Amino acid sequence: MSLLDQIKMLDDGVAGVRKLIPELPAGVEMCRMLVLISESLQAELEHKLRPHKLNDSEFRTLITLFSRPDGTSTPGEVCLFTSLGVTNMTRIADALVKRGLITRGPSAEDRRRVVMQITPAGRRFVRKMLPAMFPRLKHVFAGFTNTDRSHLNRLLRKLAYNLNQLEHAAGDPP
Repeated sequence: MSLLDQIKMLDDGVAGVRKLIPELPAGVEMCRMLVLISESLQAELEHKLRPHKLNDSEFRTLITLFSRPDGTSTPGEVCLFTSLGVTNMTRIADALVKRGLITRGPSAEDRRRVVMQITPAGRRFVRKMLPAMFPRLKHVFAGFTNTDRSHLNRLLRKLAYNLNQLEHAAGDPP
């Protein structure tokens, strides 16, 4: 089923629920639409990663290290930045080390601390892989003006802020 068909079903479903529960908050359909769009974007990313024999977790880890000026980070820092679980980081790092894209070892400053670092081969891999992803990304935002992208960015950040406030009020993630 296409994303547009799913959104049509969502609209119909919300309209049906709203008839039964008129006090249904505005925005419920937008929350679900964000999830549907997110799932579709995730599928698109996985489609682009598959030929490179990477999964999303490995990609996020590799890009995190690539984005660092010195190409290094600790597994814990990568987990925080990527929203990946600590229990999976060993498996992810093992896979990237095996492919020669990163190294992992003790920190020079504190041997108790583990540091991951992108290798020159990992940097070359990212530099080659990313540009191939640009055309489809540009297509995703086709028809968006700079103002549209700016507004969407601002609104998504506002939503993130509200979710963050909700998490802090509850004491844990929703």
